[in-house]
Amino acid sequence: MQRKTRSSDSDDHSLPKHSQVGAAFLPERFTTVRVRSTELCAPLATEDYVVQSMPDVSPAKWHLAHTSWFFETFILKPYRPGYEPFHPRYDYLFNSYYVQVGARHCRPRRGLLSRPTVEDIYRYRAHVDAHMLEFLQELTQEQQSELAGLLQLGLNHEQQHQELIVTDIKHVLSCNPLRPAYRQRNAGQTVAVPSTQWIAHEGGLQEIGHDQQGFAFDNEGPRHQAWLQPYRLASRPVTNGEYLEFLADGGYTR
Repeated sequence: MQRKTRSSDSDDHSLPKHSQVGAAFLPERFTTVRVRSTELCAPLATEDYVVQSMPDVSPAKWHLAHTSWFFETFILKPYRPGYEPFHPRYDYLFNSYYVQVGARHCRPRRGLLSRPTVEDIYRYRAHVDAHMLEFLQELTQEQQSELAGLLQLGLNHEQQHQELIVTDIKHVLSCNPLRPAYRQRNAGQTVAVPSTQWIAHEGGLQEIGHDQQGFAFDNEGPRHQAWLQPYRLASRPVTNGEYLEFLADGGYTR
């Protein structure tokens, strides 16, 4: 899965470009990605879905709606004759920064949208899913080839918002004095942490950016050269405990 920078609110000011791929996206693939979004929201109470703890955070409810809006706006409306949008104002509420498709609700005020309700949004997702699955099953081989890149973009876009769902809800919960957990760990559960190896890189003149192989968002290019000083990378991501040790050791003050 590819990931874009957080500063762009996970969407660019224009529809991202994408590489054309030959493989058709089957309904099973679409369903797998869509179900994962709702699975990530399963630990939440209804009240958790609506909170916007800072302007850079979007409520979980908004993420669920926006990813549905993407498929409705860029696939169902232009490519499925006779498709009826779920709600005439969702175009405005759940657009992000796609300026070419119209105006959008102010980003820092997404947390004020008590309506539509969480239940309404899940109905919206079910509506879009049902039409998308029918649409995917009806595609000819030629249509599959034509739309493969756009379908892949939509799925990568939703996976990107899945990262944001977890990031944003953890920030929301961190603002609560009760210190609620996103998900409770099983009693007695332990996680084995592998040892860290430091992998040295000599640096020098390197090429970075998308190499035109496979999927990429538009902000992953163009490919260009950059000079890197010698560096070392750990062989695995840091743990929460190691990060806390870094903070306690004054990592951000020296």
